[in-house]
Formats: sequence, structure tokens, C-alpha cells
Amino acid sequence: MKKLHFYSIGLLFLSLISCSKEDIVVDRELVNAYAEIEFSNEVDFNSGIEAASDNSSFSNRASSNSELSSCATVTVDNATPGVFPKTFTVDFGTGCISNGIMRSGIITVTISDYIMNTGSVTTIVRGNNYYINSRKVEGTIVYQNTTTDANTPQWNRTVTNGKTTTTSGVVYTHSGTRTVKQIAGVNTIALLDNIYEVTTGNHTITKNGNSTLTATVVQPLIKKYACPHISQGQLDLQGNVLDGILDYGDNTCDYYATYTHSNGVVYDIVLN
Repeated sequence: MKKLHFYSIGLLFLSLISCSKEDIVVDRELVNAYAEIEFSNEVDFNSGIEAASDNSSFSNRASSNSELSSCATVTVDNATPGVFPKTFTVDFGTGCISNGIMRSGIITVTISDYIMNTGSVTTIVRGNNYYINSRKVEGTIVYQNTTTDANTPQWNRTVTNGKTTTTSGVVYTHSGTRTVKQIAGVNTIALLDNIYEVTTGNHTITKNGNSTLTATVVQPLIKKYACPHISQGQLDLQGNVLDGILDYGDNTCDYYATYTHSNGVVYDIVLN
């Protein structure tokens, strides 16, 4: 998921004339920030999976031949197979492009067991000088494997001390939890056939310690590893102005979504 732009933002402004222009602009910025934040969270989790998979720690199977190793330098503090915990240091140096994403700096990924094993904990920590697409990204993400059926691995994700600083110096802090299931690609080495489903959760984003947006899953979100955006599902968005449902569509791998405000008016959205 990446930045969202409202095709009909002018009409949206007109339909919400009882609200101040400042509130409308802030909500738009918060939605854009939310999209960027979720995108960065997903990117870092994928990096953790790739690092662990390339070192036979994703599960007890061979390398996924990921692109990560061609971009970043990955080291592990404990290379002995089957011995945990392990901490992977993923160093993107001064700038590295993988899957079209520019990153620099360092993240560490610590796993308490094979990522696919029930009870394992994966902790991702962003370094003090870590950037994604020129935005400084900070905070800690913890994934706890809560799988009860090996055919559908499941994790509870918690984000704490999240912070994103834009190129213009605007600061967004954020935190939240969600439950993520892998519903396809479980028994293959390749990552491109992986599909994830976010069944529940919410995330709160605050701009400069003031204005806030909360996004809550109301219909499971479908995210295909091979697609740049969420392809299905719904979020309830609550902000200064926003009070409605963001709908990602019919599971088509595209750039489009819709927003339905509480007054029933529907607006087209392009994901970019």
C-alpha cells in the first residue's frame, strides 16, 4: 500500500463545506501518511522474511532467492542452523534499490524460532538513520506467530514508538495492532505467490503531536506479495473530517479504491 490521492478531492471539499479547510487538508495528509506507514511496515516485514528465508530460518527449507541480498548486506549473529535466537542485521548502506524501493540505513530482525513455528516472535527494529523512499522511519514492529492451523500461518502484529519524518520535516507518530494470516504460498519456496489477509486491527496516526486519524479493519484486507497495493477489503477511517469506509475493491491487482463518506457519497481513489 502506498500514497493515496483523491481523484475527486474538489468535490469532497464541496460536500464537506461545514468543515474548515485546515481540517480537510490535515485529514488528507493523515490518510497519505497512513498509507506510507503501512507500506513501510509491510516492506520491513518482507525484508525480515527474505533475510530469514535466505538463511534457512524462515522455516526449515532452502533459500527463496530473494532480491534482498543483491541490494543490502545481510549478516547474522548466530549462523548455526536450528539455534535461536538469531539477529539479522540488514544494512542498505547509503542507498539501495530493491523491488523499486529506495532504502538506506539499517534494520535488525531478531527471531526467537523459525518464523513459521507457532509461538515464534519476530522483532524488527529500525536504526537511527533508516530511510524508505527518502522518509526517515523509526520504531519497533513485533510479530508473534499464533498459528493454530499449519495451512494458514497467523501473526499478531504490534507497532510501538512508530515515527515517520517526511522530507519537509513533518513528523507522524503512530501505533497499532493487527492480525495477519498467510492464505496462499505457504508450502512453496518462492515469495511471489504469497498472499496475506489482515483480519482485524487498528492503527492511529498523529501529525506533529496534534491531529489524529484512526484506521480500523472492518472487512479483511487482502495483500498479495506480487501486487503493490491491497486488492480487497475495507477500512473505517475516522479523522477531523473523514468518517467513512475506504474500499479496496474486488481483489484485482490495480491502483484503484473508493471512499464512501457517512453521508453516502462515494469518491474514487487512485493508489500511487
